[in-house]
Amino acid sequence: MKSSSSPPADRAPAVELQGITKRFPGVVANHDIDITVQGGTVHALVGENGAGKSTLMKILYGMQRPDEGTITIAGEQVTLGSPGDAIERGIGMVHQHFMLADNLTVQENVVLGAERLHGIGAAASRRITEISETYGLGARPGALVEDLGVADRQRVEILKVLYRGARTLILDEPTAVLVPQEVDALFDNLRDLKAEGLTVLFISHKLGEVLSVADDITVIRRGTTVASVRPADTTAKQLAELMVGSELPSPETRESTVTDIPMLAVDDLHLSAVDSSGDVRTVLDGVSFTVHKGEVLGVAGVEGNGQAELVESVMGMRTTDGGSVTLDGADISARSTRKRREEGIGYIPEDRHRHGLLLDAPLWENRMLGHVTEPPNSRGQILDPKAARTDTERIVADYDVRTPGIEVTAASLSGGNQQKLIVGREMSHQPKLLIAAHPTRGVDVGAQAQIWDQIREARREGLAVLLISADLDELIGLSDTLRVMYRGRLVADADPATITPEELGSAMTGAAGGHLEHESGDTGALEDTDSTPEDGATPDTDSTPEDGGDHR
Repeated sequence: MKSSSSPPADRAPAVELQGITKRFPGVVANHDIDITVQGGTVHALVGENGAGKSTLMKILYGMQRPDEGTITIAGEQVTLGSPGDAIERGIGMVHQHFMLADNLTVQENVVLGAERLHGIGAAASRRITEISETYGLGARPGALVEDLGVADRQRVEILKVLYRGARTLILDEPTAVLVPQEVDALFDNLRDLKAEGLTVLFISHKLGEVLSVADDITVIRRGTTVASVRPADTTAKQLAELMVGSELPSPETRESTVTDIPMLAVDDLHLSAVDSSGDVRTVLDGVSFTVHKGEVLGVAGVEGNGQAELVESVMGMRTTDGGSVTLDGADISARSTRKRREEGIGYIPEDRHRHGLLLDAPLWENRMLGHVTEPPNSRGQILDPKAARTDTERIVADYDVRTPGIEVTAASLSGGNQQKLIVGREMSHQPKLLIAAHPTRGVDVGAQAQIWDQIREARREGLAVLLISADLDELIGLSDTLRVMYRGRLVADADPATITPEELGSAMTGAAGGHLEHESGDTGALEDTDSTPEDGATPDTDSTPEDGGDHR
């Protein structure tokens, strides 16, 4: 399935990687990889978790040195000893896990290390604003990064790369946190970049997106290149089979297991917060809902509209201003996070690095996180490392966590394998309620299918699930009930059996409220039973709210 394209005779490829091999203790991450990337194209790199994609891109960005092989940029063979070397040669990388300082502003993060370009004052601010407006990034130079949602953090990372004048951009899972309208806007930006002669290397697990935006696709399996294809010559199903040897999974849940027994009842939650400018704003405004045994309640919303705070309030990580949280008939509003976990709440956090793992600790210690008072991690008041190790081995086997052993650190695993470890840990305690925030973010199609199957199986056994996801196909496919969150309120509900991702994405921007129904016929429009969102805000037809989408 080799691509038949050939580079222009008068132009060297933007990037050539030949014979790249990289070994780590106990594992060969890359083995004899060959990739040719033509200038002015979008070149997608796909492969399962642990296939070696991120390691390869870190080599191109100068973060890792290959043990064997050569790197050629614009016809010149180079040695990249650091990211600084890569940046000087026009290579920029946006990492799947962000490299930002939370206590600095957007502008300070962007100019850090690049002060010589435009200084650190007004000229830098003007340049940041210019780039932001040109590519629709919605950045606010003075905003603190710690106040931004995940989507806005990603935009800051893209802004950093463009600010440094990169001619080749490496984007690692750039659409993982975006709604369909934002994905479309990003792809329009990529096409504009391509038209100006820039080159994009695009890592993704979303094969439909890859097929829509890429000019060329390279497939990596188990650390080596197995195919180079053109989108016109392949399908998502064929790509999935090349990646993992199986068909593209579907999150669709057919049978209903919803009971009339409430498991989680949230009533009139209110939460205020002080932002970086010192202003007090409402983050949660009268949020109420119920999740029953055997039910998956999906909450859709543009990042930063209160979903993260809702999850943290239910988990007891935030003290609310009012309202109550009831689990299985017991009011747990005043109970600690540990008590809530002991009483049956499982938690898959949206940011696995910040809230789900100790990256420098071995896997068996990470297996104990959040559950140190529960078997098999402890016996009474005494920790049981031996039993924790044994159970970690089981999780690694049951959830196909690709690792040379349980003594390696969590940081040594790929992002998808880290996620599988977290899911395995949380499901191992037979929770009554699972709070799943982006449970398949950054995982390959094989791991997606496994995680979805685990959730469906537990749901059949009575598990209640509160699902937060930026993957609208996942939300629609897994959920029994859908709610839309906008500016801290639940403003709409929809039937997962009839709603489309595009209709749901439109409601997430505040363009519709009330009960959303798919209208059959040529228009495919929303039936909006409440033409104005509940908070009385003017419907916003842009893909991002006016302030850049951050309402945290």
